[in-house]
Amino acid sequence: SLFLFGMKVMGEGLERAAGNRLKKILGIVTHNRVLAMLAGVAITAVIQSSSATTVMVVGFVNAGLLSLTQAVGVIMGANVGTTVTSLMLSVKLDFGMIFACVGLLLTFLPKKYTTAGAFGEVLMGLGVLFVGMETMSEAMAPLQSWDGFRNAMASIDNPLLGVLIGAGVTAILQSSSASVGILQALAGEGLISLHAAIFILFGQNIGTCVTALIASSGTNATAKRTAIVHLLFNVIGTVLFIIISLALPFADWIEALSPDNMRLQIALVHIVFNVVTTMLLLPMAGLLEKAACLIVHDKADQREGMAAFLERRPHAPYQNK
Repeated sequence: SLFLFGMKVMGEGLERAAGNRLKKILGIVTHNRVLAMLAGVAITAVIQSSSATTVMVVGFVNAGLLSLTQAVGVIMGANVGTTVTSLMLSVKLDFGMIFACVGLLLTFLPKKYTTAGAFGEVLMGLGVLFVGMETMSEAMAPLQSWDGFRNAMASIDNPLLGVLIGAGVTAILQSSSASVGILQALAGEGLISLHAAIFILFGQNIGTCVTALIASSGTNATAKRTAIVHLLFNVIGTVLFIIISLALPFADWIEALSPDNMRLQIALVHIVFNVVTTMLLLPMAGLLEKAACLIVHDKADQREGMAAFLERRPHAPYQNK
């Protein structure tokens, strides 16, 4: 509930702060897919959560600050940026508290600073969103020490089962970083082999899409399509890498890069998955947009299409009567 409330507050603040200057800045940063992708990498590397970045992008699209075309590159970059989490050893900051406090201070400014106050609402909403995500993750933390869960993870041999388990756990945790961390902990203790872990990791990339899908509920059609693009990106990448892993000694190649460090091996698989999928799909971003438009229909688009169809129809002689 905190997660959804934070999304609502953030969206309302974005609508209030959506001036022409902000739109121009976002337009410059995302005017081509490569820059948009790099922006997604940078944002996610800083906040350490691809889910939060994707939710923000959905909010931007819903507020009219980003088009679907601009959002696609940022989402792909977010998938690459999230790999930093499994590599960096940094001081953990309470982003939820930081954003909420800074946002609260901005809302106390005099009324003439309306734009700053609106940005304060955005930061407060983002802070509450982070608190909601952290609360969900902490509530599921006992999974890491539950013997039943550990035994289930250790007994996975079927690739499809591994993908489903990875997707399900990440959907519950609402954080791919958290689920990858649990997987690294299990692998570090020798409870799961790399061959089984890679399929769980592929599924975790699909499970993280649930956050954006939840965030897009109640938004406009374009925002829903943004979440669908995120889902398509990870599903296509998962199918591709399942084929690669079954046809080629992919796990053996990764083991050769770091023979004695299972945690690093999983991090490398995570990096290779997202970087290669982004390199392949970024040039085909237009096709992902079209697929998302086919999946999520907009009634306004349908009415415009019907009107154009009727205008193109030849008029029968009796129609003039």
